[in-house]
Amino acid sequence: MTADRVLANLDLNLLVTLDTLLRERNVTRTASRLGVSQPAVSGALARLRRHFGDPLLTRIGNHYELTPLAARVGELTGPALAGVRRVFDSTADFDPFRLDREFTLVISDYAATVLAPLVARRLTTLAPGVRLRLEQTTPYAVDHAAETLRSADGLVVPHGFVTGLPYLDLFTDRWVCVVAADHPDVGDTISLDQLAGLPWVVVFDRPTAFAPAARQLRMLGIEPHAEVVVDGFVQLPFLVAGTRRVALLQQRLADLLGPVAGVRTLTCPFDVVPVAEAFWWNPMYRTDPEHSWFRTVMTESARELATDGR
Repeated sequence: MTADRVLANLDLNLLVTLDTLLRERNVTRTASRLGVSQPAVSGALARLRRHFGDPLLTRIGNHYELTPLAARVGELTGPALAGVRRVFDSTADFDPFRLDREFTLVISDYAATVLAPLVARRLTTLAPGVRLRLEQTTPYAVDHAAETLRSADGLVVPHGFVTGLPYLDLFTDRWVCVVAADHPDVGDTISLDQLAGLPWVVVFDRPTAFAPAARQLRMLGIEPHAEVVVDGFVQLPFLVAGTRRVALLQQRLADLLGPVAGVRTLTCPFDVVPVAEAFWWNPMYRTDPEHSWFRTVMTESARELATDGR
């Protein structure tokens, strides 16, 4: 078998520079990120332009934009770098205690609050050299999950939003209604008529970003009057406290934050499909021993969470 002559004639360090250049779209910022001189990055860009026969970055006004070719290449550099790292990080015997790397999770503030502390604690015990990075999920990150997982190790999001990617089931939770502890119009129970008449705090409120319970409420013909829209769940009880507002919240989060925020938890007056959180990952990690181990850490942490009986 003959060697790959293209790779044999390339400096693979250019891949790191290329990836950073295409993300930063600026020679100076790229040099700063890589800890090298600006002339070194300019020289690397010139070599890359010769190799691709394309300018890669073109000036538009006072900033640079990617050429169409650069945009396509940019989708490949992240997975390529991950593959190179896996090759050179491989050892004959996998020992998590000797790992020195970072795992990135794109995760909602809800799952980060109830699950991530268990994951972090387990990592500290089993692999003290591992760092856990939590990045707040967004509608864009979920809608473009395959793209998100080119640079992240996992996406924690409920079923119903992502398809076509491998996943592991983590845990379930149930939806509850939360109102102010001293709400003047709501007693020990809440009715559908009250849900229809009260102002709401809702999350995102977009077609592809919603609480499933809120969608079910709409299917019953009740359109929540959104007085406040937020981009996460942790803020909800604090925006309900001391007001006439109502919100839907996961039971575990309501139990944690309710006493602090000053809100009450009430059973929903309609049948709600539970939250079913899952860990979604890139299929390129299917046989990677480090990622396989990390997936086990995620599922074991979720199993520990599930022992609370919900």
